Amino acid sequence: MNSFEPKIVAFICKWCTAQAADLAGTSRLHYPPNVIPIRYFCSSRVDPQHVLLAFKKGADGVLIGGCHFGDCHYQTGNYRTYRRYLLLRSVIEAMGIDPRRLRLEWISAAEGQKFVNVVTEMVDEIKKLGPIEENPNRDR
Repeated sequence: MNSFEPKIVAFICKWCTAQAADLAGTSRLHYPPNVIPIRYFCSSRVDPQHVLLAFKKGADGVLIGGCHFGDCHYQTGNYRTYRRYLLLRSVIEAMGIDPRRLRLEWISAAEGQKFVNVVTEMVDEIKKLGPIEENPNRDR
């Protein structure tokens, strides 16, 4: 029996993804309690160092959630987020962390069910991957 419960840090946009999480809660939709949400005004405000620090401090996965393209309250913030995400995937892989542990999703305020689906899928994926192994290239 696998008792591993992953810890997932979610950096989420206040305007869209956080509202979707709130909608999921008020709609009484069930999803795993493994997510630690951290709200930002825009997903573009998530500094790559925040993601790396989350892994360093023990996160098994990191979710970044933002507005759909064309719907960002700050016009082009999510485009910057996407570029940083692509860079971060290669950085964490070079650090010995499976890039599947980092996920980027565009979830609007009206998509409570999508938030539930994304969190559930991510928890299941991280459970399959197991805990992050200690790696000499990583400082925990």
